[in-house]
Amino acid sequence: MISIIVTSFKEPNLEKCILSLINQKTKHKYNIVVVSPDDNAKKLCKKHKIKYLFDPGKGKSYALNLVFKKIKSEFLILTDADVYVSDNVIEEFMKKFNPKIGVITGRPISINSRKNMMGYWSHLLFDAGAHMIRKKLYNENKFLECSGYLFGFRNIIKKIPLDVAEDAYIPYWFYSKNYKIIYSENSKVFVKNPDNFRDWLNQRKRTSKAHETLEKYVDVVKFPRVKSFKNEILFGFFSALSYPKNIKEFVWTICLFFARFYMWLNVFYDTKLKKQHYTDAWEKVESTK
Repeated sequence: MISIIVTSFKEPNLEKCILSLINQKTKHKYNIVVVSPDDNAKKLCKKHKIKYLFDPGKGKSYALNLVFKKIKSEFLILTDADVYVSDNVIEEFMKKFNPKIGVITGRPISINSRKNMMGYWSHLLFDAGAHMIRKKLYNENKFLECSGYLFGFRNIIKKIPLDVAEDAYIPYWFYSKNYKIIYSENSKVFVKNPDNFRDWLNQRKRTSKAHETLEKYVDVVKFPRVKSFKNEILFGFFSALSYPKNIKEFVWTICLFFARFYMWLNVFYDTKLKKQHYTDAWEKVESTK
């Protein structure tokens, strides 16, 4: 049995996510579980006859630890309530799943307009950034990190730390136990990204800080980190420069370089100087709704 876990916190677009999961074209048996502290989620679960689990709203990792105790399915697929997925996700994941596979990750697709700078950034970071890196690492049979928007894994992990991103920690946990990490690029998850710089910066800072604590739990010499400032320069620079289709997009790309550098300076200042590290808590980004 497959269980799809949707973590939600006061999410206005939850029903769209649920419908995309209900309408999967697959021969595999699966159920949908929404983990949330709010009444609207509970009502939607009742409406669509899917399982609801209450969590006290302390954060995503906290909610997932509750799930690990209660869900007994062989394979778990995690996604967020503010996204929706293609109708082939389960079928594509299960085609790749075998005893050697620990984790399978999908491909985020930006639904923002490419005609403005913030929207263009989201497409570049998803396509020339995350997609190209995961595809390259997967084709070279190397370790790769997952997308927290959509990934699945065999249900053998009992608990995850609260001070590190679950999409970073879980792949390392499986990889350290000699399981393979698979990239399923045809399994798509559609994401609305921030449309203003303040929300973009706050979201990216939080994501990056969530990866900075990874070395507390992982031997980063034996299993090098994928998401870091150094790797962003080494693997992302030339890929990003080849992405623009016109002069305007080229200028926006240069602006993104400066924005990313400013973001990493903020992360360094917060984590190294102020000692303010990532903590597990729900944080709404209004412009992604």
